[in-house]
Amino acid sequence: GLACEGLRPVVAIYSTSLQRAYDQVIHDVALQKLPVIFAIDRGGLVGEDGPTHHGTFDLSYMRIVPDLVLMAPKDEAELRHMMATALAYEDGPSALRYPRGAGVGVSLDGDATPLKIGKAEVLREGTDVALLAVGSTVAPALKAADDLAAQGVNASVVNMRFLKPLDTEVLDWAVRGHQRLVTIEENSVIGGLGSAVLEWTAGLDERPDTPITPIGIPDRFVEHASRDSLLKDVGLASESIVQRVVELMNPRALRAGS
Repeated sequence: GLACEGLRPVVAIYSTSLQRAYDQVIHDVALQKLPVIFAIDRGGLVGEDGPTHHGTFDLSYMRIVPDLVLMAPKDEAELRHMMATALAYEDGPSALRYPRGAGVGVSLDGDATPLKIGKAEVLREGTDVALLAVGSTVAPALKAADDLAAQGVNASVVNMRFLKPLDTEVLDWAVRGHQRLVTIEENSVIGGLGSAVLEWTAGLDERPDTPITPIGIPDRFVEHASRDSLLKDVGLASESIVQRVVELMNPRALRAGS
């Protein structure tokens, strides 16, 4: 109702609570292309609050909503820019998704300015593997790239920023310039960033033969524990990413050393 009268509602809501209002997102907002902003708090794993409060499905179920712009910031500064992006977007709803807890500690100096919708950010360039990360997984992906370099694996790191629309230009660069792609997200491995990238490659006239491996939260309910423990459990800690990438890049050597 507020959006119909020309106001810009910002709905700040837990990821797990948004699931209960999903029908309203589709029929009351998206169907009418109303410029409502969904600020999705506690996206991903929330720690001791347990399986009823983990926000592990929102990237998947929001990505299928027509005319919705879906984004996730790598840090608190980018969150400000994404809010400015959402406020500037008037052609339909938008959603920005961020995790529980403190930010990573970057500076908040300067004005919040809109980002180019659907444009990713290449943070590091390599040739062996491209780590396509989104939201809270960008920082551990960068740390993993440093550790991989010490093991002789040259990794690119891309902050995808947007799950919808995808930056198909950076995806084309990544898939044609690396031996392998790995997507990384703190979301169910089904339906999120990895699925979006695989869907994109399936629609190409000439499909690249570059292997693509999604890393995300496994297809199961996650119990309660500290957030750090849970990230290790589901394979999203930086050391877990390193181990997985090394296995993917050189499985024979890994087996020989085991």
